Amino acid sequence: MGLSGRVRAFTAALVVALVGLTAIAASASALPVRFWGVVPQAIPSEEQFTRLQVGGVKTMRVPFDWGGLQHGGKTTPINFEGIDAIVERAAKHNVEVLPYLTGAPNWAVPSVFVPGDNKAKAPAHLPAAGAAATSWSKFVKEAVARYGSTGSFWATHPAVPKKPIKVWQIWNEPNFKYFVAKPNPAEYGRLVKLSSTAIKSADPSGQLLLAGMFAFPKGCLKEKKPKSPCADDFLDQMYKKTPGVKTKFQWVALHPYTDKYQELTTSIEAFRNTLIKHKDAGKGLWITELGWSSKPVNRATNIFAKGEAGQATQLKGAFTLLRNRATKWKLQRVYWFSVDDSIGTCNFCDGSGLFGDGFVPKKSWYEYVKFAGGTP
Repeated sequence: MGLSGRVRAFTAALVVALVGLTAIAASASALPVRFWGVVPQAIPSEEQFTRLQVGGVKTMRVPFDWGGLQHGGKTTPINFEGIDAIVERAAKHNVEVLPYLTGAPNWAVPSVFVPGDNKAKAPAHLPAAGAAATSWSKFVKEAVARYGSTGSFWATHPAVPKKPIKVWQIWNEPNFKYFVAKPNPAEYGRLVKLSSTAIKSADPSGQLLLAGMFAFPKGCLKEKKPKSPCADDFLDQMYKKTPGVKTKFQWVALHPYTDKYQELTTSIEAFRNTLIKHKDAGKGLWITELGWSSKPVNRATNIFAKGEAGQATQLKGAFTLLRNRATKWKLQRVYWFSVDDSIGTCNFCDGSGLFGDGFVPKKSWYEYVKFAGGTP
């Protein structure tokens, strides 16, 4: 953070500045490497990657959508062409890639309407059993064998700096009905176990990161049997219903979307308390999505819409809180959602970007850069 606003008088300002710089340096040195990241909604161009790199972006979360990569059928090859492009660009710009493996083609798992929504569809269940599980494991193995420590991609692209993917995130928000129609913690636990086996078979040094769980889906605190459980409850039940799962993942993840950044503490500490309850408190936490929209404020339709100045204010407050409590909460990464706006994707995705149309930076980008230590 800058020191503007702290000036009182010349002598006092000098003292404050020195103290502030010392505190910031100490805080920054305590943060894990590649702490600040982003989530794009479209593949950034070379020019856009350069701007993100110069701005201080250290890591990027990217979907490996099985449904899109192998939609042709069980016997069709997995098409990694689009993934190759983003992995190559990221490597050339020294940006770490965090893949989240998610989705399922209809031939493996049927899509159904989301409960209570006759427009959106999601997989009826996770590919955690039967033929779907076998095909999912094959998908995971191929992804790791291509981009992992001894991945074929690096061997066939010698001009690309070798930046093997070491951490693999399994699924996205499995406790939220929009990513699996009927969230089931035991089923997700099974998916974690078989994914761990697949990762280790292709790269023994590979690590598994749990899916980013949506902290408080609508209704999760009020309904007796919510269609989308709260993240801490879902994690608790996964532990209880999946014996041995504790040894199958190395990290946990959370998507603590809130009305205001001041509410982050509640969701993060509830999640960490679940880890403590199951004697797994040593595991680090990744915030793999966090954000607000720059669309005009309209609380009746979208509590995440804050206007452009409000979006920047929320980012600044959230990042300050997360930086200051990184050690206490064992935070490893923080990813802002998103780089760019995407119309019609979700109820705030059309304004969640750090950049607007034409990749024009918003006020939030300038705040992001202050934390990431780059240049706008």
